[in-house]
Amino acid sequence: MRDYKPRPAASQPRARWLVWFIVGLGLPLITVAVLLPNGGQPPPPAAGPGTAGINRVAEALPASAQPATGPANVAVTPVHEAPAEPAPPPVAEPAGERLSMLVRRGDSLDRLFKRNGFGAVQLALIMRAELARKHLKLIRPGDEIVVWHEDNRILTLQRELDYSKSLKVSRAGDAFSAELVEHTITSRQVAARGRIGNSLFLSAAAAGVSDRTIMNLAGIFAWDIDFVLDIREGDEFHVIVEELWRDGKRVAEGDILAAKFVNQGDVFQAIRYVDPEGRASYFTPDGQNLRKAFLRAPLSFSRVSSNFNPNRRHPVLNTIRAHKGVDYAAPHGTPVKAAGDGKVIFRGTKGGYGNTVIVQHGGNITTLYAHLARFNKKARVGSRVRQGDVIAYVGQSGLATGPHLHYEYRKNGVHLNPRTVKLPDAAPIQSAYREEFERLAAPFVRRLDQQPGVVAQATAARAD
Repeated sequence: MRDYKPRPAASQPRARWLVWFIVGLGLPLITVAVLLPNGGQPPPPAAGPGTAGINRVAEALPASAQPATGPANVAVTPVHEAPAEPAPPPVAEPAGERLSMLVRRGDSLDRLFKRNGFGAVQLALIMRAELARKHLKLIRPGDEIVVWHEDNRILTLQRELDYSKSLKVSRAGDAFSAELVEHTITSRQVAARGRIGNSLFLSAAAAGVSDRTIMNLAGIFAWDIDFVLDIREGDEFHVIVEELWRDGKRVAEGDILAAKFVNQGDVFQAIRYVDPEGRASYFTPDGQNLRKAFLRAPLSFSRVSSNFNPNRRHPVLNTIRAHKGVDYAAPHGTPVKAAGDGKVIFRGTKGGYGNTVIVQHGGNITTLYAHLARFNKKARVGSRVRQGDVIAYVGQSGLATGPHLHYEYRKNGVHLNPRTVKLPDAAPIQSAYREEFERLAAPFVRRLDQQPGVVAQATAARAD
């Protein structure tokens, strides 16, 4: 469903003059090529920067002069923004021969050490250090432990805990000491833009945009654009993403800081803002919230198994009974999310609904989630939940013929169709934060508006 088929290329008829062209000009051209240096071959190009994820560096050319790359019908202009400060030089490695020990399925530390020739004695000495014991007692397949050694005598052991800190164990005579090393993390802003040809994902990959970032982009604009049905060839995107670097290497891809998407000529922009309480949201440049107050569907589902229908025949009772919600077929255990911010006012068994959660929202709106397998421990009666928080898991409790979620949306006690009801907008940026938001958003908006092509034309058209 992500593919957009290109038009087949028109077949070229064979011309009789082609033979005469080859005979008449081919021999003279071959003669010239032989006389040229290097057999007519151009000099090899200079080595360019590598590519990794979204880290693609474009030459310093005007956007309109940059070459198009990627699959057919894709015009791509990847851009790498340099950091405000140069990254620190790589840290010198400890003394000794370096050995990387990769944890396999079924491995223990004892087995890992023996397989690499270090034995149980050195492991016992290392595990005497409290920090080492805390951060080495649990290992998983795929974990990496690096040691520097001389003749199988461990001098230093290091295990990365996350991109910002590592465990370092150092030899001190016949004992070992352990410490946590905090790494210096630098942030870079990377911009990428492209035009959609055959597929959104292929176009994004050609622009150096990772699948993770393109999925986040789809999530940001999900309330305005259906990324399965609405995407068209010629649509354009422009994203500015934060990257985290350590010791001259990229270690993590951060959040989207700003984005623009042009869908069938309509322009959508998003700026990320984190308020003083640490809550992050995306807003339009004029401060309107991009999300709605409610999710249209509170889970990732495969299909709607039963629509809102006041005259439906009940599949178990075989009587006409109004179906006052929507049933979403989903595998057993699929996470169920709170459709909006609110407070849990009921959690338990409720007749034919089986295991049920009811959330009270503002504006005298309640949402009901039924036939659940189990509840999330954090979603207790009286607890506050935010939109997207997992509150339960899909099951088949109560009067249900298979695993699914029964979801109801009520306003002032009246059942409304969750799939068609007009959802209220989420609150715009608070007035107390508006001045700061506008100050932070202005440079992002200027950079997004610098994108050439359809985006610039659509932006100008909308301004007019």
